[in-house]
Amino acid sequence: MKLLRRTRTRRTESVEMQEKRFGYFPKTFRWHGQRYDVQAVEQCWTLAKQTPRLCFRVRCREGLFDLYQDVRANTWHLKSLAV
Repeated sequence: MKLLRRTRTRRTESVEMQEKRFGYFPKTFRWHGQRYDVQAVEQCWTLAKQTPRLCFRVRCREGLFDLYQDVRANTWHLKSLAV
């Protein structure tokens, strides 16, 4: 079994959400020009601080990604990546 080491990006980066499953869950997104197909949504949660966020931990062939949607701006961001 391969162990995943959790690393953090230096800052939150924007991603282009290309397709959602059931109009809610991430299905396909583009980051740094590469397309990522979500194989499974491992976890989802909401944050209701100053900026409401819908958060998703997703598994792609390339690894685990933490994505969130800024609900007010309707933008998507990559918060961290396990490689």
